This record gives sequence, structure tokens and C-alpha cells, in this order.
Amino acid sequence: MEHTSKDPLHGKRLDTILEELVAYYQGFEKLGEQIRIKCFTDNPSISSSLKFLRKTPWARTKVESLYLYVLRQQKKAAKGHQ
Repeated sequence: MEHTSKDPLHGKRLDTILEELVAYYQGFEKLGEQIRIKCFTDNPSISSSLKFLRKTPWARTKVESLYLYVLRQQKKAAKGHQ
């Protein structure tokens, strides 16, 4: 029997999380309004943001927290459309 983690971040790659957030906020500009870090506001790209987030635990934690918030919002919205 295989155990599945209840943690939504389990097995989720940082690049996938970042790409989903950029898509959800329709670009780095809105994402940078949610999390004010330079890699989202000054000449942002997925690769430069990943480099920064991998070296900076506090920033990665903020991104992961925002991702969990977005997942909860999406789940609420899906329940509202049933």
C-alpha cells in the first residue's frame, strides 16, 4: 500500500510552483505586488527567480506560503461553482 502525503508541496518542484504562480497572477508584475522581492520586480524571469529562491530560504518560504494560499482559493472557487 502506498502512502500519499497530505502536504500539497510534497513532490512539487520549485519551478512548477513559480510557473503556476506567474500564470495565476498573470505575470511577474502582479506576483511582485503579492511578494515584494527584487527577483519579481526588477527584470524578472523564471530562471533568475529560481536562482534567488534556491539560495534564499525566507523568500522561498514566502513563495511556498503564497502557493498554498492560491491552492486554497482555487479549491474554494471550485466548490462555489458546483
